[in-house]
Amino acid sequence: MGVKTVPLFRKPDSLVDVRTHYCPGCGHGIVHRLIAEIIDDMGVREETVIIAPVGCSVLLYNYLDVDGLEAAHGRAPAVATGVKRALPDHMVISYQGDGDLLAIGTGETIHAANRGENITVIFLNNAIYGMTGGQMAPTTMEGQKTATTPAGRNPADVGFPIRACELINTLEAPVYIERTSVHNPAAVRKTKKAIAKALKYQKEKKGYSFVEVLSMCPTNWGVDPVEAADWIKEDMVPWYPLKKFRDIPAGEEK
Repeated sequence: MGVKTVPLFRKPDSLVDVRTHYCPGCGHGIVHRLIAEIIDDMGVREETVIIAPVGCSVLLYNYLDVDGLEAAHGRAPAVATGVKRALPDHMVISYQGDGDLLAIGTGETIHAANRGENITVIFLNNAIYGMTGGQMAPTTMEGQKTATTPAGRNPADVGFPIRACELINTLEAPVYIERTSVHNPAAVRKTKKAIAKALKYQKEKKGYSFVEVLSMCPTNWGVDPVEAADWIKEDMVPWYPLKKFRDIPAGEEK
């Protein structure tokens, strides 16, 4: 009698079976899979709309088998707001990188959060502009070398790295704010729980949720994937602490 083999990892139904364009060691693919698993677990694939940004994840809608559309650079929260107001019973996800969310899109980010739009924002923070060649981003670390800061980021010249969760936590309307990471398996599990909670609150019409995920960019950091994971722990986490900032539906007030 033959032995039945079971795949170690089953592809989520909401994840398209295609090769992505991401570099080896990039964290985007990890987060895509987590989102797909959660959508399947919640049974909301037919009612989910994901907004792709301008950035490395510009082709996100090719990888997740849900309805999706592209937003102009930085405008994903505004587009998500329109979609959610037109289709209030749909799950609407704004998926963004640091340049999209905190540079050209700072206004849209802050005002969608301030209005308490019932959307979920997933923010991938890799401390650099990935798609356009490794320039300094709003989240680039002090002293970090990039294509536009070859001597390292100098706060006296360009300011300090912006902490998105702390910034949004100054607003009254958001109901859930958490920062996680994908630099090791334990962190990946916590990220899945955070995204699942954010989407659960949206489904329950609780309000605006924001999940920031520290992610690797080995190519533009100029390191191998293992070093990139270590760099998150050793260099990014001290400035961007992994923590839950707010969880009002769970009774954890600001």
